[in-house]
Amino acid sequence: MRGTNQSRVSEFLLLGLSRQPRQQQLLFLLFLTMYLATVLGNLLILLAVGTDSRLRTPMYFFLCHLSFVDICFSSTTVPKVLASHILKSQAISFSGCLTQMYFVFMFVDMDNFLLAAMAYDRFVAICHPLHYTTKMTHQLCALLVGGSWVVATLNSLLHTLLMSQLSFCADNVIPHFFCDVTPLLKLSCSDTHLNETMILTEGALIMITPFVCTLASYIHIARAVLRVSTARGRWKAFSTCGSHLAVVCLFYGTIIAVYFSPSSAHSAGQDTAATVLYTVVTPMLNPFIYSLRNRDLKGKLKKS
Repeated sequence: MRGTNQSRVSEFLLLGLSRQPRQQQLLFLLFLTMYLATVLGNLLILLAVGTDSRLRTPMYFFLCHLSFVDICFSSTTVPKVLASHILKSQAISFSGCLTQMYFVFMFVDMDNFLLAAMAYDRFVAICHPLHYTTKMTHQLCALLVGGSWVVATLNSLLHTLLMSQLSFCADNVIPHFFCDVTPLLKLSCSDTHLNETMILTEGALIMITPFVCTLASYIHIARAVLRVSTARGRWKAFSTCGSHLAVVCLFYGTIIAVYFSPSSAHSAGQDTAATVLYTVVTPMLNPFIYSLRNRDLKGKLKKS
């Protein structure tokens, strides 16, 4: 069985988002604009935090890692879409496809963990302000981020290795704009039961646990905010937390819909639209949601 995959299918064809020339041109401009906005916005965050010692706090430490991950996340999928349009080539090699899938998994997991870490940071800052410096230590922040990288790397490696053991016999057309696990499993002529089981068990555990922690943090934050005496203070806190929760719900909602819903409920169009939201839109929104609403960071960006 060794080498069966590559001897039968040496490359895949990514159909992209549309097969209509006019729509392809519009989508190319849209993806290019969103990608440039993502890279520029997140680079500005990294530059602002890196050049201002006053922003060396746990919140901005997590934010810098989120910005770096979002740049890498978008760069894993969008440049291939843009290059395919320019070069008029939809092909991607078997090894290239698995590599892209590996990094997509890893950066999705990192986004997942960092959103939870940032929610916990805000929970401690708002609900336990007097103990913030003793709880959110540099060691804890480094442990949270380092542990997240280790778990994300091992998880993506597991799913990539499982995918590499499958056989792909004839059909090599992926109705998607990148090598995602769901359309690849549909193309395989092997038994994919183990792959699907791992996605629904181990993959679900890794995604849902931080999601529950994030929601729990914001619930405690909401309770604390309701105890604020002034209506203006409550509205300011809720508007910020509400925007954060909107990104969290968008990120997790689309992932759950794509990877953890029954196979019979999947359609190529719906899956593609959902994955655009969490692979392209969410990384673009994060700098604006988490940073540009912050007075300290806005002040630094204006001075720059």
